[in-house]
This record gives sequence, C-alpha cells and structure tokens, in this order.
Amino acid sequence: MASDTQTDESISVQALRVGMFVRLDSAWITHPFPLNNFKIGNPEQIATIRALGVASVRWDPSLSDNEAPSTAPGLIAAPVQAVAPAPAAAPAQAVTPTPAAALAQAVAPATPAAAPFVGAAAVPRAQRLARQREAQAECESRFTNSVTAGRQAAGRIASDPERAKVEFESLTKSLLGEIVTQEDICISLIRDAVGNNASTHAQNVAVLALLLGRKFGLSQAELLDLGMGALLHDIGKIGIAERLHHPDEYFTALEIKAYEEHVAFGLVRGQQMGLSAGVMQIIAQHHEMADGSGFPLKLGSERMGHAARIVAMVNAFDTLCNPQVSKRAVTPHEALAQMFTQGKRRFDTSLLGAFIKLIGVYPAGTTVQLTDERLAVVISVNSAHPLKPRVLVHDVKVPREEALAIDIGDEPGLGIRRSIKPQHLPVPALHYLAPRQRMAYYFDPVLVEPAA
Repeated sequence: MASDTQTDESISVQALRVGMFVRLDSAWITHPFPLNNFKIGNPEQIATIRALGVASVRWDPSLSDNEAPSTAPGLIAAPVQAVAPAPAAAPAQAVTPTPAAALAQAVAPATPAAAPFVGAAAVPRAQRLARQREAQAECESRFTNSVTAGRQAAGRIASDPERAKVEFESLTKSLLGEIVTQEDICISLIRDAVGNNASTHAQNVAVLALLLGRKFGLSQAELLDLGMGALLHDIGKIGIAERLHHPDEYFTALEIKAYEEHVAFGLVRGQQMGLSAGVMQIIAQHHEMADGSGFPLKLGSERMGHAARIVAMVNAFDTLCNPQVSKRAVTPHEALAQMFTQGKRRFDTSLLGAFIKLIGVYPAGTTVQLTDERLAVVISVNSAHPLKPRVLVHDVKVPREEALAIDIGDEPGLGIRRSIKPQHLPVPALHYLAPRQRMAYYFDPVLVEPAA
C-alpha cells in the first residue's frame, strides 16, 4: 500500500488557505497545535503557522478541501529562479546544544528584517523606553516584596508556626490576586533577584505552578493549596545541616538518606503549622516521579496528587536552571529539552506538554539567535502566546541602557532560529545581553503599547 505521504506537496506558508490539510515537520512542542497533521480551520491558524518562522510546509491535496493553488497574487507569485536555495540548516545543528536537539529543530531563516525595531513604530522611542522601564521596575518591585515576605514568614516557622501559616496564606492569596485579574500574563525574567537561593526557588516554583494550575482550571481553593504547597515544599530543610540541603554526586549512602529525610521533616513542620491535607500532600510528594523513581515512597503518577505532580515537575525544572553549584546550570531551553527526553519516564507527559506550551519552547532567560542572525535574550513570555516572546536584541548601534525590547509577534517574518549557550556568545553580545546566572520569574501583565 502506498504511503499517504506520497501525495504531499511543499507549499509556501504565504499560499496557505482554510481547508488545506497540512503536515508540520517540526517537533510538536515547537507549535501550539495539538497535532502535527491537521486541516486548517480558520485564518488564525494560518497566521500562527506563518509566525513559526518556516518558509514552507507540506500539504496533502487528497485530504484538502482546496485545489492546488495557482500563481494568483497573494499566493505563489515569485518565480522559481528568484528563490535562492536554503543552505542554512547545517549551521543550526552545529550551534544548537545537544540536549536541545530533542526539543526543537532549527527552522530555515525567514527574510531578514529591514530594521531592528519595526513594531509599534508610530510610538516615539523615548515614550516606549520610559514605559518599558516603568513596567520592568514595577514587576521587579512586586517580586522583591513577595520574596521578602516569603523569607520573613519562613524565618518564623520554627518559633511561631501558626503565625507563619497566616503569613504564607496571605502571600499565596496575594500571588493568586495577580493572576486571576489578568486574562493574559507575561512570565518575566527578573533582572536582579533578591533574597537567598531558598526563598527565590520557592517563589519560582510557586509562580510557575500557579500559572500551570490556572491553565488546568483548578478551583480557587485548589490553587490556594497549590500555591501554599509550592512555597512550603522544602520547609523540611529548616534546621538541618546546610550541606545536606542539596544532593551531591559525592554523597555517601548515609548522606543521601539524611538529605531525603527533609521530606519527613517537612511533614512534621507542616503538622506544627496546621496545614491543610492538600498542602501536606504536596510536601510529602514533591520528590516523587511518574515512573516511581522518586522518593521517599516511589509512588508513581497514578498514586500522586495532581497538585503534587505539578510541583514535582516545576521543582525539577527550577533545580536544573538554578542548581546549588552555578556552573552546573543549564539554560531554561535546555532544561525543557532534558525534561522532554525524560518525559515518558519521570514526568506526567500531559503536564509537561502543557508546561512547555505555557512558558514557551524558549522560556525567559534563554539566549537565542533570531532568524535574521541577531543575538538576543528572551526577557518575557506571554502565557497565551508562548511562541511570540519579548526579547532584548544585541544592537551595536544602540547603547544597552537605551535598548528596546521587541515582541517577536509584532515583527513580520521574524522568529527564533535556535538557543545558544551564554558561554558561546561573542564577548560583546555577552556583555550587552548580560544573561542571568540565576533565573527568577514573576507575573507581569501583558505590556500594551500606548496609542500614537
């Protein structure tokens, strides 16, 4: 029997029409569609495919409602000889870090943008820059206040557990208030994170877990437990030796056992605080894994609570990005790549897929090369449009303090080609983009450019 792919034809993304059955060759996690093969149902899907940065896709005329497109205006107007071959795929494989290859293949570059800043061109540059700085300062201020409140509450757990519980409940409700009032929320990179590693880690896990919980439609009560559990998942480390807070490859069997006991100690602390059953379950299961390889009970996903599975996954992601030893850190994009390759084994695949689509294949903090060859760092991702992040672009003509962030979704033909390790950046770009050694995230309402 002949394969159905024998009827496939390559077609320019500019020639796509509603009713065409298309096949996307990129990994499913690089686009927002549930499947790689589907019939286009509306113009919005066409716009999304064009925004992926690919020049063409495959389509199957036998499964489509349309006849083969003509060369009418707006379809395939350019003569064949005017289209240069695309030899750019090989360099993409050479630069993309090996772990990232499982996450997404580099796409062919689109036509380079003519100017570095095209979107919202009608808005005066000084006005846009002032608004950008104001929004960034406000986001970082709210982040600082939240981390400080969490650190202070954690400091009271041992001496006044009941008061600590009240303060963590207040902090969690404050975080919830930030996400329930906004339909679209950006996950923004915090430039200068404050607080110790423990308080920042707890905040990161809570921020990302709450966004994922909202995506799955959890109730207000469930979100409150999820946020509390995320903030308190590591409270069992209070009072144990600092060197046992993080596992090390050189740990002895006794040291590994002592480290894993922080889960049991956390449950004791939770009982002293009078935490709910939902929060206690998260503390008990935040190191369990879908395949039963976690600890302390090796439960497996079928015996884990839904909120606990969310926290366990987000906890693993943040630990990869922000390990105790900073030289072992990987970029957020690489962290997703590693988790994706282990997805069928250690993590709930439905949760992991939703998480990737929530924070984007290239999360905030990832250094990237754009399809027009420029280097950039992702500084925020709109949770509703994760394929169109906001980036800060290296531009030798613009002083760093005056650099404008641009939304890729506002730049026709512009996309992300690949992720690049910070240490592989040229020195000028490294100094200009100044990628963070430790990643910290916070909620940020979607920035809307003012009218001209």
